[in-house]
Amino acid sequence: MQAPVFSELNHPVVKSLFHHSDQELLTMFQNHPDQGRFFTAIFCRYAQIVHSLIRHSVRSPVQGDYLFAHTWQHIYHELRGLDLRRETQDLDSDNLSLQNWLINVTAVCINQAELPPVESIHYSLQSAPPPLWCYVRQSMELLAPLPRLVVLMAQTFRWSETRIAAYLQAEGEAISPAQVKALLQKGYQTLESNLPPDIRAIYLDENLDYQQALV
Repeated sequence: MQAPVFSELNHPVVKSLFHHSDQELLTMFQNHPDQGRFFTAIFCRYAQIVHSLIRHSVRSPVQGDYLFAHTWQHIYHELRGLDLRRETQDLDSDNLSLQNWLINVTAVCINQAELPPVESIHYSLQSAPPPLWCYVRQSMELLAPLPRLVVLMAQTFRWSETRIAAYLQAEGEAISPAQVKALLQKGYQTLESNLPPDIRAIYLDENLDYQQALV
């Protein structure tokens, strides 16, 4: 399980933030939830440390990448309310750095992980790096229920429009394959438009595989 190389590290939007301290990046991330660059910069700064810890705790590279993505999703949510000064007081410590906090969170995720079998994991680290993965999942939550369900069935299960329509009809939804196709197109457009503009700038020069981002 080799250390991955993340191309976003060299993107101008991310590189422009490298001079900021951890606390500054954390504060900007918390104060600007409509922007994704600050979380991406934190990720780029500490991805190798987190990946190294996980790499030495699992046997399978596939499970390692899956756990790596889920760990960063957990970090993403926890960072929203993180107050390092308060955490320092709670731990009766002289100083708690962001790096130490990330190491602690990673250790918790490793210890609590219930990893699925390798054959059932379809996540690809190269296709959906954790920052993109986090923001796509957040964008999915903003979709209306029916388009969200249709997109999930199409991307997670790779179902055809005909099969999705048949499933929904069996559930009492009067819908045709043509209507499913229209819902999918609208869902993908909305999904992308819901992403922060800087996340689109950083990642969408590449082809986005929604299946990898939604696993």
